[in-house]
Amino acid sequence: MNDGGCTGASGGGNSSGSGGRGMMMGRQGRDGSEERCCFQMPLHYPRYSKSDYEAMPEWQLDRLLEQYGLPAAGSVEQKRIFAIGAFLWGR
Repeated sequence: MNDGGCTGASGGGNSSGSGGRGMMMGRQGRDGSEERCCFQMPLHYPRYSKSDYEAMPEWQLDRLLEQYGLPAAGSVEQKRIFAIGAFLWGR
């Protein structure tokens, strides 16, 4: 996984093979070459209930938040509260 230091969008707008779902980003590398990284939104919205999030192990919360480009910092309880707020806001 990249270090998250992407600073600007490249001309294409999305990564090849992503079907238009991702945005290609680039930055200048240490050796002068352009490095590329890509955030690609997952195809499906998570379908967990509040009780699922409350019982979810920390590693699974970390992975879910990472997939959506969300911060996974804090205690497991803070991550649960964050995930519930992020994904269950309309229910």
